[in-house]
Amino acid sequence: MILEALGSAVLGLLLAWAATHRLADRLPARTLVFSTGVAGALFGDFVTHSALGPGSGLPSLLGAAVVSAASLSLLVRPSRRLRGRSAPA
Repeated sequence: MILEALGSAVLGLLLAWAATHRLADRLPARTLVFSTGVAGALFGDFVTHSALGPGSGLPSLLGAAVVSAASLSLLVRPSRRLRGRSAPA
C-alpha cells in the first residue's frame, strides 16, 4: 500500500510537470499545480483502492491518473487569444 501511494504521488508529479511544460502560460503558480497534481493522484488512488479492494495495483494507478488529470484540468485558464470583445449590454 505504501508503494502504491508513492507510485501515485510520483504519477501526480509527472502529470503536473507535463502540464506546466505544455500549458505554462495558462496555469497558475507552479507550486499550486504540483500540489494539485499530487493531491489529485493520492485521492484518486484512495478512492479506487477503496472501491476495488486490496490487490488492485494497476487499476488504482489508473484511477490516480484520471483524478489527477481531472484536478489539473480545473486549473487551466482560457487562453488570451480566444477572448473576444464582449457585446455591449
